[in-house]
Amino acid sequence: MKWTAADKKQIRKQGASTEVVQRQIRLFANPPPAPVLDRPATVGDGIRKLSASEVKSYAAKGKRSQARGRHMKFVPASGAASRMFQSLLALKQRGIPLTRSSVAQAAANDADAKQALVFIDYWDRFAFSDALRDAMRKRGLDANACAARGEFEPIIRHLLEPEGLGYAHLPKALILFHREGKEARTALEEHWVEAAAYAADRTGRSRLHVTVSPEHLKRIQELVAERLPVWQKRLKVRFAIAFSTQPLSTNTIAVTPDNKPFRTKERKLLFRPGGHGSLIENLARLKGDIVLIKNIDNVAPDHLKAPTILWKLALAGLLADLQQQTAGWLARLDKTPAPAMLRQAEAFLKQAFGREVQAADKPAVRKKALITALARPIRVCGVVKNSGEPGGGPFWVQDAGGGRSLQIIESAQVANDARQKAVFQAGTHFNPVDLVCGLRNHKGKPFALDRFIDSDAVFIAEKSKDGKPLKALELPGLWNGAMAKWLTVFVEVPAETFNPVKTVNDLLRPSHQPAVEEGKHGR
Repeated sequence: MKWTAADKKQIRKQGASTEVVQRQIRLFANPPPAPVLDRPATVGDGIRKLSASEVKSYAAKGKRSQARGRHMKFVPASGAASRMFQSLLALKQRGIPLTRSSVAQAAANDADAKQALVFIDYWDRFAFSDALRDAMRKRGLDANACAARGEFEPIIRHLLEPEGLGYAHLPKALILFHREGKEARTALEEHWVEAAAYAADRTGRSRLHVTVSPEHLKRIQELVAERLPVWQKRLKVRFAIAFSTQPLSTNTIAVTPDNKPFRTKERKLLFRPGGHGSLIENLARLKGDIVLIKNIDNVAPDHLKAPTILWKLALAGLLADLQQQTAGWLARLDKTPAPAMLRQAEAFLKQAFGREVQAADKPAVRKKALITALARPIRVCGVVKNSGEPGGGPFWVQDAGGGRSLQIIESAQVANDARQKAVFQAGTHFNPVDLVCGLRNHKGKPFALDRFIDSDAVFIAEKSKDGKPLKALELPGLWNGAMAKWLTVFVEVPAETFNPVKTVNDLLRPSHQPAVEEGKHGR
């Protein structure tokens, strides 16, 4: 590839090199093979199911590691909320009148209209309804009167556009998710409440790291300045909140359908965000110890938080227990272990993490292989029974050397092959992004996380720019390719700990509504 001087300058400004960009282009032309799924991970075969006594015991261990200040909460919160309101935006773009009668008529044959009709009929059950009324009142409009007449254009406009709440232009972190009494809480505030419960140390200090988009950082910091003092007083904790944005260097080049660098109208190269897998760099920079990861939209109101807190502590306690056992084996392997001890260490590796080392006759070779296999970051991942949610799940995947490892696999990674699709469809569990990660080695030093990435686990997506088609490259996902070489443990967690909000109507589910709602705010 011949690069112009302007190209090279632009690439340097991205924090990349022509060699890195050239490799990305080669991946478009010759994408790496898809992972080979061996079988789904199931309870008893890759997924642990904890007894009530084990949950209690591990939660107690989690409490101890929390008290010692080992815990930090990590929330990927860069996602835009526009996808939450996709059905409402689609109707606006298509020019369908936003009256109840028109939307009801269209709903018979239109999925977007059907979803919009649910919003229209229950708009006053959302936690943001009072704020929406206030925003309209400032402009001389009565939301209740508009709704009574079936006129929802002003209500939806003030919900989505900057003249009102501007929710179509905000991140999910700033959306009012829940109502507790007379108070409405944003998704980010709900994460503060959780962090106080399972990330505050014995001194009352709770560490929380949030990744955000640069354009939203100022608004989020304003929320922190306004609301954090209130929450610190109420929860009796001191939050140490830090923010980071996705590094510019993790952006990837876009190409045309025939794999040539895509150029904008100004003849510049086009670089796009490399996907959530880029956040492994943010995670590495924390130099944290036990990091609890959860998506921004997966939170519950107070009366449903107890199971989430219990299980998060249990997962953290299980991780701490596995770290302790792994450190013990690595300490013994540092010496000159007897053959019997090597066999015991191999049995531990297989029993705890489902991994095996290649057979070798020489003890020194077996010892080195065991140390390499055990000296890795550990993650304990909560998984829930599959109930039809879109996304990935836990599977046994074939390694290049012929072994098997436990991996989270997304549908986009599956080969276009009938057998592989059948294996994926047979999955029994779903990945709710409920991870507890051990980022330090047995000597307390931070792992170099970039050493444990499967750099070939990339996604190629079809996109467009200025009306022209392009192909985009997403880096290995945070909880799949970017953690592919970690030691992984899957644990079945209750469905009640998983409360995602992908569309605005998800906030109408019982898991996001107040304990007593009927007759007060609803219909």
